[in-house]
Amino acid sequence: MTEHPDAQTERQASGGGAMLLTRGEVLGHKKYGEHYHSLTIVAPEIGERVQPGQFVNIRCGEGSAHILRRPFSVYRVHKRGGWASTIEIVFDIRGAGTQYLSQLRAHKMVDLVGPLGRGFALPKGRAHCLLVGGGIGAAPLFFLADDLRNEGHRVDVILGARSNRMLLNPIEVRRLASIARVVTDDGSTGEQGLVTDVLEETIERSETDIIYSCGPRAMLEAVSAIGAEHKLPVQVAVEELMACGFGVCMTCVMPLKTKRKGSRDKDKEPEEEITYARSCTEGPVFNGASVVWNGAARPVAEDQAELSTAGLAVAQGSFEDSAGEHPPPGN
Repeated sequence: MTEHPDAQTERQASGGGAMLLTRGEVLGHKKYGEHYHSLTIVAPEIGERVQPGQFVNIRCGEGSAHILRRPFSVYRVHKRGGWASTIEIVFDIRGAGTQYLSQLRAHKMVDLVGPLGRGFALPKGRAHCLLVGGGIGAAPLFFLADDLRNEGHRVDVILGARSNRMLLNPIEVRRLASIARVVTDDGSTGEQGLVTDVLEETIERSETDIIYSCGPRAMLEAVSAIGAEHKLPVQVAVEELMACGFGVCMTCVMPLKTKRKGSRDKDKEPEEEITYARSCTEGPVFNGASVVWNGAARPVAEDQAELSTAGLAVAQGSFEDSAGEHPPPGN
């Protein structure tokens, strides 16, 4: 295939896959509700390669407030072949970087790197797949739902948020899912409560074979625990701070339980040990049963939240409790 003259694409090595540094044209800006912004970007080489759960790193203007790129999960992909493929990202305004992106309109150019990270693994055989998303963290699950449906899998969805203002596209969820449950903390839309309040009932009702989840840390921990109780595999996309996005800075490490290798006693169960994996390269998708959730949380200032793939503050507790403990790097 001939290189498009305007793509300005540089191929680089990123782990075992191809990472592309490119400039893409904004095709359009829109809003989902009053809270979330969407940018559709013409980025054909990324659009043809990216998998659900992977992310892109976007440069957000010039100046000291924009030194670090911001990572964004890919919300939707439209693969049209040739040089027409687009990716769509969704975000809310969390700082200078996302404020800059929210003001971009059609024909503006953006500098982005991707696809980055390890995405979701799709089932090999036909399966009933339950997708559990919280707030803006649900973004990569829409891309995943599209791919699962295209492969012939059944898709059921639980979508949760603090209020109806924080729900991401609940109307589209009802279109994508065989069973769609919408839950809000305050009961302003759908059922009142947490996603975990309806999770076990939905597992039984939909005869779930596998769970995919993305959202706040506490939700991912609870979903992983319930999945383990039902002996179901759970894949979680974590939202850690990512300063570089390709494994150099080590700010996004997650503690994982692994089996100790090298035991000479074949009859003895291998002992567990804790290892650390980089969310931007070995993740952001992990086996929920392998993550060491207890004690993994770190305090994060509110204006650091742009440095996670969905703009989520990943600390437990309030922003006010943690805002002074970590200076915001480049944000």
